[in-house]
Amino acid sequence: MHFLIIPWDVNPEIFRIGSFAVRWYGLLFASGFLFGYMIMLKIFKNENLNDALLDKLTLYMALGVIIGARLGHCLIYEPEYYLAKPLEILKVWKGGLASHGGAAGILIATGWFAWKEKKNWFWILDRVSIVVALAGFFIRMGNLMNSEIYGVETTLPWGFVFLRNGETAPKHPTQIYEGLAYLLIFILLYRIYWRKKGEHIQGLLISLICILIFTARFFIEFLKEDQVMREAGMVLNLGQKYSIPLIIAGIAGLVLSLRFKKRAQIKKVSASSKSR
Repeated sequence: MHFLIIPWDVNPEIFRIGSFAVRWYGLLFASGFLFGYMIMLKIFKNENLNDALLDKLTLYMALGVIIGARLGHCLIYEPEYYLAKPLEILKVWKGGLASHGGAAGILIATGWFAWKEKKNWFWILDRVSIVVALAGFFIRMGNLMNSEIYGVETTLPWGFVFLRNGETAPKHPTQIYEGLAYLLIFILLYRIYWRKKGEHIQGLLISLICILIFTARFFIEFLKEDQVMREAGMVLNLGQKYSIPLIIAGIAGLVLSLRFKKRAQIKKVSASSKSR
């Protein structure tokens, strides 16, 4: 008995003036950057870094995320269509962003930033990881407001009926599942950072976010409907297949980070004993 079914019929547009419309997705996407900037500003102040450096990093990040996420969607989910009509790739306003592409964009953008500014890449990735998890929460809430990327039919009492898409049966609100998972990951990473005031193991936070976010994504994907026709009949869908390498990379990074810490401690003890 579906005694708590939620009929979902939210207008994705907040308001419209002529051909110009402000959408919930765009507002929430921008909120991810806004709150992320505020948190990074606090981190930079904690480490006595110039605000101008953060402004540059934010620009790199914005370009990396948008370009990477767009290309990720076009090349991972619908390569036949977009390779046949490459100009359609530029029409970001029509929708279509992929988190795996966004992750690749972040890696490239921060790598380029680190090289240009002569900063440690892993130092940047560890701090960026904190706000990336929070941005993931806002993006999934944007997907909810768009009535997209939801799950298969469910008999659970909190099923959502996405009326705008013509659905009549309750579906898993997988946007909420993922969004809450990302929010919890953000809280964890944020607490780890401030517990050590930034003096944690190098590479720890970026490794943890790869493991936690993409493991959560991997399992939640089992509840989702196919995003594109080519996923029909797949044992593991595209989102899961592209999550596996990132989970493995995160585990490898975590192991290496712990090993480097152990070696550093051994060298410190050895140097201390020699000085005596």
